[in-house]
Amino acid sequence: MTVIDTSTSVDAFAQHPPTAARAAADFDEPIHLIRVAGGARGGPRPRVPHNVARFTGPALLLALWEIASVTGVLSPSTLPAPTAVFGAARTLWQSGELQSDLWASLQRVLKGSAIGISIGTVLGVLAGLSRWGENLLDASMQVIKAVPHFALTGLFILWMGIGEAPKVTLIALSTMMPIYVNLYGAIRNVDRRYTEAAITFGVRRWGLVQHVILPGSAPGFLTGLRISLTSAWLALVFAETINAQHGLGPMMHNAQDYYQLDVMVLVLVLYAALGLLSYALVRFLERRLLAWRTGFTGA
Repeated sequence: MTVIDTSTSVDAFAQHPPTAARAAADFDEPIHLIRVAGGARGGPRPRVPHNVARFTGPALLLALWEIASVTGVLSPSTLPAPTAVFGAARTLWQSGELQSDLWASLQRVLKGSAIGISIGTVLGVLAGLSRWGENLLDASMQVIKAVPHFALTGLFILWMGIGEAPKVTLIALSTMMPIYVNLYGAIRNVDRRYTEAAITFGVRRWGLVQHVILPGSAPGFLTGLRISLTSAWLALVFAETINAQHGLGPMMHNAQDYYQLDVMVLVLVLYAALGLLSYALVRFLERRLLAWRTGFTGA
């Protein structure tokens, strides 16, 4: 990092003149800090961790929500205050109902996502790596993609009953397609120059897949994973309309029947929090798996 200090004397500069190479390097290197003699003291300013700074927007929204409720801009019959929502959460937690319903919904999402992501990954790799896999799978997958998954709910009930099977199947189908589409497209979009260079250096087929194609398609896979986890929570809303006795969906329906507005908003907050945790999981995987990739991170 280049530092320009205006307190540097001319004599010191004359005693140690920069070489041409050093001057050229200094010219090409961007200047990130200009330190003026007698300027700011005490070292660099402390920076807020990026993971903490990302919550600035939700925290500000929560504060505005509370202020609007306290000042009367928002009526309790329209939207209860955050303190009322947290009070409802505490009451349900003490009774054990919140943990039971939350765990029931989480189990459905985990099972369906594990099945859907696994199947989508396998099918995406098969269709992406081989012509016969593409001919065998891709057209059928595009047909499945074109059919609204939630329209199949009635068929799932006829085939599997009203237990957990149709719920998990609906979530699995919703998470499978984003993984397949993004992974298949990422594999086929790996730069041909990389594969040709690897073949030139004697890399065999499995080595080509392991060291070139799979790392090159990892960004596409993670994009599909992000969409899949979002789709899982959306599919859960429809899945829990199939005779679910426990879960966030039944909690919402019961709150609607008894006009418990604070509980209804609590369920929405839980959906948002779970979606945010899913997003954070994908971000963590991106930092681990894509540490080799550099890109623009914002000014």
